[in-house]
Amino acid sequence: MSVLKWGNPMAFWFFLILLGYVILYFLLEKKFENILNQHFGAKVVPWLRSRVSIPKRRLKLSLQVIATSFLLIALARPQMGQSEQEVKSEGVELMILADVSDSMLSEDVKPSRLEQMKIDLSKLMDLMPGNKTGLIAFAGSAALMTPLTSDPSALKMYVQSLDTYAVSTQGTSFETALSFAKEAFEKGGVTQAQNLKTTRVIIVASDGEDQEPGALEAAKALVKDGIKIISIAYGTEKGGSIPARDQFGNLTGMKKNRSGETILTQVKGDFLKKLAEEGHGSFYFAKFNGDYLKQIVQDVNQFEKAQFDSSTVVQYDEKFFFPLAIGLVVLMMSLFINDRQNQPLQWKGRYQYE
Repeated sequence: MSVLKWGNPMAFWFFLILLGYVILYFLLEKKFENILNQHFGAKVVPWLRSRVSIPKRRLKLSLQVIATSFLLIALARPQMGQSEQEVKSEGVELMILADVSDSMLSEDVKPSRLEQMKIDLSKLMDLMPGNKTGLIAFAGSAALMTPLTSDPSALKMYVQSLDTYAVSTQGTSFETALSFAKEAFEKGGVTQAQNLKTTRVIIVASDGEDQEPGALEAAKALVKDGIKIISIAYGTEKGGSIPARDQFGNLTGMKKNRSGETILTQVKGDFLKKLAEEGHGSFYFAKFNGDYLKQIVQDVNQFEKAQFDSSTVVQYDEKFFFPLAIGLVVLMMSLFINDRQNQPLQWKGRYQYE
């Protein structure tokens, strides 16, 4: 047996506004009639209103109220009948390692390496729905920004919050970040069983500058656990200086070393490429137009996907079209009603009613 349901029951509150409008209409009509009687007298008022048909005006109002009522019913979305559909969530587990070291502040790519990385990672989330993705910020140390999640909106929010203050220690320790990623997989990922293997991928976004030893050995160890590594290089081979800013974001100069010389940072693409090779993944040089992101998506889609979970979605058969059609037809009918009187009263002089 089909049960009538309402997809937007809050729309029924608008009937109170409609009722208030009708009451206000008759109150103002009564008030206006009293004013006319007071100023012109009850005998003259019928002649003043002789060109207006009150019954036609009431009929037009009634049709408009009926039309609005049907439109509000349509807005409430009546539903009858339902169907169930099983929705399965499939994908891979991704852990993004975002470099937030000081060298990422270099503006050899605009607006900066860090800002360009944040823009690209947000786009990447839009291109890869369905996967479980986590975010780790790293420099000399690492910090888990968000564990594995299927909510791209939440992930993008954390991506936009990335800055050099996200970690406590500067430098670039890939080994620490990779070990942190493995731990995050084990704590927040799907339990690996003999009959269920989830592909796990680490995406490293960095300039590769000032890296500490041990990263390549850590990558080899991850491969043994079935974890692949994709690396993205940000920056230019020419390099650039690192802006120094005050607490208000105002530029105060360029960062210098202990000798007083301006620090020049260059992208280390060869190292990042080697890291991807050891991780049985792929390497990309970040480009301004972001076309390489599509290739990353293709690479990830080639990996074997696992089913994370499934849910049953109940879909109801919408019936709003019928009251909507009736409301529009009645509203159109009201537009053709003219409230002018066909045979107005004839004025026979000021002493007619005396």
